[in-house]
Amino acid sequence: MTGLDRKLTGTELDAAYDNTGAVADSARLLAGFDERSRLLAERRPERLDLRYGVRERQRIDYFASSAVNAPLLVFIHGGYWQMRRKETFRFLAKGPLRHGIHVALPGYTLAPDQTLTGIVAEIRDSLRWLREHAAAWGADCSRIVVAGWSAGGHLAAMMADEAGVVGVLAVSGIFDLEPISRCGLNEKLRLTPEEITGLSPQHRPLSRSPLIAACGSAELPELQRQSWDFARLRAAAALPGGAFTLPGRNHFTILHELEAPEGKLTAALLSLIQPF
Repeated sequence: MTGLDRKLTGTELDAAYDNTGAVADSARLLAGFDERSRLLAERRPERLDLRYGVRERQRIDYFASSAVNAPLLVFIHGGYWQMRRKETFRFLAKGPLRHGIHVALPGYTLAPDQTLTGIVAEIRDSLRWLREHAAAWGADCSRIVVAGWSAGGHLAAMMADEAGVVGVLAVSGIFDLEPISRCGLNEKLRLTPEEITGLSPQHRPLSRSPLIAACGSAELPELQRQSWDFARLRAAAALPGGAFTLPGRNHFTILHELEAPEGKLTAALLSLIQPF
């Protein structure tokens, strides 16, 4: 292991990964996400809560652009695999849609009702379902970018080698589960030693798919370390992609850069698609 986390106790790690507590107005920001998502869903209600599996949260919200044979962005929500919901993040479709990109947001069963192994499998199932159905709505399923925020960044990185995926955009992601296993977040996750290693993108064979990691300069140091440690590991292996830090953005305001058609995360998304 590299970086700061080995010096931290379990209690210190709780604080080091407490994104909500670190942002004073996180409740207001999340309420704003919910409201903007509600408005988008009211305007685009035609493909919400599409079932890809039998469990309650195994549903997809799909927003088609007006373009045909267009790339597909699959955005995975965060919440440390144990909270949040896809409905809060529908608003993020706004930026990609303006560029003709279709957007899908899969939900998934949360811990402790599902293991992390099971959550990864559910996201893989959602991609399989999209490859089978999204072409009928105008998507080119050979040009999928998987993006995610926080724990969703981890899940996105785990999908890098799935069929049709041409790139990954991991926003404020988790790539090494070892610190998570030593703090209170693990009470619901109950990570096994095999999961800590086998489901940590940093400890798995590195994918050759392009991967961009992004974080905010106002994020907790551990979140920034996670992104940059993984990016440096990939760079040392001469793998495509990179990393960047967004000045002044915290764990929540960083998402404004994907909502905005001219945002820096939207630009990163476009850079992953353009070679194809």
